[in-house]
Amino acid sequence: MAYDPGAIDAALVAAVGDEPALIAELRMAFLDSAQRSLDLLEHADSVDDWRAAALRLKGLGASFGAIRLMALADETSDLPVGDKRALQRLRRAIERL
Repeated sequence: MAYDPGAIDAALVAAVGDEPALIAELRMAFLDSAQRSLDLLEHADSVDDWRAAALRLKGLGASFGAIRLMALADETSDLPVGDKRALQRLRRAIERL
């Protein structure tokens, strides 16, 4: 699975143009949202909550061109609630963004 650290920035530039301050603000909003989704996954206590949080994270990744995050979140949605390895992989993927 490829990792492209510039994909998010490229998606933001395509959306808002060459506005560094706005890009930085949107990037922070994306990362905050990704972290909140990860928090929801970490605290999910049902299959439905787990799957919903994983699919939200997948959609967020897709919206910003974060292909690895999207793929990991998709895989996670089918794993058992609280899968530690999946949570670690997602945490690392978000940290690399």
